[in-house]
Amino acid sequence: MTDVNLPRACRNLTCTSPPSLSLSLLFLESESETIMGKIPLILLFFIPIVAFSLRPLSPNPCLSKPMPQTLRSDRLTVLINGYSESRFHLLSSIAAKYSSCPSVAAVFILWGNPKTPTETLTQFNINITGSYYVGAPISILRQSSDSLNSRFLPRPSWITTRAVAICDDDVEIDTKSVEFAFKIWSSHQDNLIGFFARSHDFDLRRRTWIYTVHPDKYSIVLTKFMILKTDYLYMYSCESDMNEMRNVVDRMQNCEDILMNFVIAERTKSGPILIGAEKVRDWGDARNEKRESSSSSSTEVEDKMVREVGLSSRRRDHRKRRGDCIREFHKIWGRMSLRYSYGKVVNSVGEQGLCEKGGKLVFCDEQVLF
Repeated sequence: MTDVNLPRACRNLTCTSPPSLSLSLLFLESESETIMGKIPLILLFFIPIVAFSLRPLSPNPCLSKPMPQTLRSDRLTVLINGYSESRFHLLSSIAAKYSSCPSVAAVFILWGNPKTPTETLTQFNINITGSYYVGAPISILRQSSDSLNSRFLPRPSWITTRAVAICDDDVEIDTKSVEFAFKIWSSHQDNLIGFFARSHDFDLRRRTWIYTVHPDKYSIVLTKFMILKTDYLYMYSCESDMNEMRNVVDRMQNCEDILMNFVIAERTKSGPILIGAEKVRDWGDARNEKRESSSSSSTEVEDKMVREVGLSSRRRDHRKRRGDCIREFHKIWGRMSLRYSYGKVVNSVGEQGLCEKGGKLVFCDEQVLF
């Protein structure tokens, strides 16, 4: 069912067109006026495969859901959430990394900070253009609001694939692991795939649901990097019975990833799939240590700004609020939809048996030099 009372993330939107592979479009229009008086200004840069648009989405993106057979199943669309200007340098690096993945059809940076000046985003686009050479097209799309629900808005004019990757702006997954995760998704297209796991649990002493981490099971994967079916964007954003739960996300300013886990677990009656990565860099984790530097303050201040932008930097309050979300979703839905999964999928089928070689026990397929 299409929701006529759209969430805050869907309001006051206008149409865009998809990026061109050979033309970069720079739109410098706002709702009230353009940068040069009231004359619309559109600059065309003939720079390969990088696009920039400050125009938001169509008035109701839920009305134009594409047929599944029109979407590519052999490619992946990457959606990176962006908010803080202090992470521009990370965004440039992360977007370029994902753009270079063979399975990626397009990379979209979803800019969710309405206070960022147009000139600042324009310069950011120029910087990406100047350092970008090959790969899938990179586009910067300005959101119409700062609602976290915007991360899961359907974008029928832009998304041309059956799968999307939802990513944070402070986590970088190595190319090989991204390709492997997409391969696993291709064999389990109804499941949610991710690299970072958390869990719900029931606290018997307090008799309430909580958000936690278990060493041997999980029921939630995070938007640091998750892969899901494009259909789920419509289920999350367009179905009328999701209104109240989307409002919880807006009120808490948190938990959009938990809600998506609820949506998919309710549909599949199964938990997510955790992928083992070869190399993951998480700049936003509060456990990062300070870099040693001869300079007195600039590097330290920059690192601190990057870390503290993230919600997880407020660790105690963050976990409590996410527990509150789980309780709210459970109450509204009337049941606990989250399901546990166990173990993770790794990109290795090497020998696990041990053999004695050179006086040592080693994997039997391992070569030992004498």
